[in-house]
Amino acid sequence: MEFRTKSIHIGEEPNYKDGGTGDAVVPLHLATTFARKEVEIPTGGYEYSRSSNPTRKAVEDKFAAIEGAKYGLGFSSGLAAESTILFALVKSGDHVVCIDDVYGGTQRLFRKVFGEKYKVEFSFVDATNAKLVEAAIQSNSTLIWIETPTNPMLKICDIEAISKIAKAKDVLLAVDNTFMSPYFQNPLALGADIVMHSTSKYINGHSDSIGGAVMCNDDAIFEQIQFMQNSVGAIMSPFDSYLVARGIKTLGLRMEQHQKNAIYLAELLEAHPKVNKVIYPGLASHPQYELAKSQMTGFGGMISFEVKGDILNAKNFLEAVRHFVLAESLGGVESLIEHPALMTHASVPIEDRKKLGISDTLIRLSVGVEDIKDLEQDILQALAKA
Repeated sequence: MEFRTKSIHIGEEPNYKDGGTGDAVVPLHLATTFARKEVEIPTGGYEYSRSSNPTRKAVEDKFAAIEGAKYGLGFSSGLAAESTILFALVKSGDHVVCIDDVYGGTQRLFRKVFGEKYKVEFSFVDATNAKLVEAAIQSNSTLIWIETPTNPMLKICDIEAISKIAKAKDVLLAVDNTFMSPYFQNPLALGADIVMHSTSKYINGHSDSIGGAVMCNDDAIFEQIQFMQNSVGAIMSPFDSYLVARGIKTLGLRMEQHQKNAIYLAELLEAHPKVNKVIYPGLASHPQYELAKSQMTGFGGMISFEVKGDILNAKNFLEAVRHFVLAESLGGVESLIEHPALMTHASVPIEDRKKLGISDTLIRLSVGVEDIKDLEQDILQALAKA
């Protein structure tokens, strides 16, 4: 099946057998526990909803299908997914190589929780240069963690090149694929061992559900993460599973419109006299434009740009927009706008923000699917007030 067909039908096959009612849409199973007729045989394989739930199983099957994976797992948040991966695959004294321009929440989790509390070592490197990743690997390294494109600087890593290094060094490679969604990028096909998403973003797409997903092909990796998922219990709830399964059905349609609108606005911003620079993988001015074209089938809906002036000019712009909602998160049908230095990446030390290029005038757009004429006029009137 092609992507849009899989996104609609996988996990929602009507059940005509064993008294099934033939639901065309997966039902919402709120039961916490499942009765059995025979002591040793769970009904339908279900015992307790922390371990597995029919609605969560449906969306986990969708996760696997849309990412081209053998296995999918659903979690209560993207950070819950990340935490479970590390609990399953990394122990105290191990070393992790992580891209420097990583989501602020991920950096906080790695530094403050796994670094300080559990004594896992981390090296943060510019993973856009695969040689720096290779040079950072130590004898106790067990995992390489990358985002591509990154948040918020939209730096792009060569997944295939890094995966070859990881395999040669017997280290696992995990890729945060949230910004591209499985519609525009499939890291497992490029050699990654694990893919994760914050489903709160594009996969759900409606800003009404917090969740995370992990996809993989290897049996042993899946068994370790699934064991930890059940042991730690940071699972996606049945209702969130239902919402995310519904959101996935329109993922392909939404991503096409996100991209169409983003390309238009990126070109508009790049030509505007009040803008210093624009960062968008679909612009020829992006330093990794050719790599983006080679490993992605689209460029997504995320744009970062700098307004001219100082932080006051940036605040004036942010507070002048009408259709762009001034809020954290991304990937919803509505357009969002935020200030990384003061919002999503405020937990990142200021010295690190400066090294990464997260300036006081950097603004991040999550371009929605509204009419482009309205978004264009909103940007132009806000720039006039900047």
